Amino acid sequence: MRTMSVIRTSQNGATLLVTLLLLIVVLLLGIAAAQIALQGEKSSRNDRDRQIAFQAAEAALLDAEMDIQHSPDVMRSRSHLFHAGGAIGFPGAGDPICSRGEQNISLGLCRYEEGASAAWRQIDFLSAGTHTANSVPYGKFTGQLFQSGSGLLPARLPRYVIELMPHRKAGASAEQTDYLYRITAVGFGVRETTQIALQTFYRKAY
Repeated sequence: MRTMSVIRTSQNGATLLVTLLLLIVVLLLGIAAAQIALQGEKSSRNDRDRQIAFQAAEAALLDAEMDIQHSPDVMRSRSHLFHAGGAIGFPGAGDPICSRGEQNISLGLCRYEEGASAAWRQIDFLSAGTHTANSVPYGKFTGQLFQSGSGLLPARLPRYVIELMPHRKAGASAEQTDYLYRITAVGFGVRETTQIALQTFYRKAY
């Protein structure tokens, strides 16, 4: 009888050990599943943030085209500065590569230098100071509104610059140069660190 009692006690101890091992395995599986779920949620959040930034950058491109072609806000409009045959308002040789200053009607207008780094590579799109900004916030010259700064909205307004690009048609002489515009826009996600840059070329209709 004593021998059977010892065997039964030994079996109870083995059962407890197996149960503990199974609980540890289940716990590890639960932790792994939670990590996978968190990674999936983080990936979805990052993708959503990039989509918000992309849409903001697209909106800035359209705002820049409106700025060039015909601003609906006559009090803010500078559309008269853009003309296929002229470079009014754009920086000349010896001036800063892009005009700066929030109150400057030429804000965000940049000159093209052949062989040099593109203007949009040389400026800080995050700068929004009254005197230091050299990119245009959405709606500055068109009066259009863009919601930002809270919830699932972009952290800040998208911004753009317009670079004057000389364009010479095939067969034209050196004196027959006209212009088109390279627009570079940067949109922000819910987090300011999420940024998307888009670029397009635009030629004014008249």
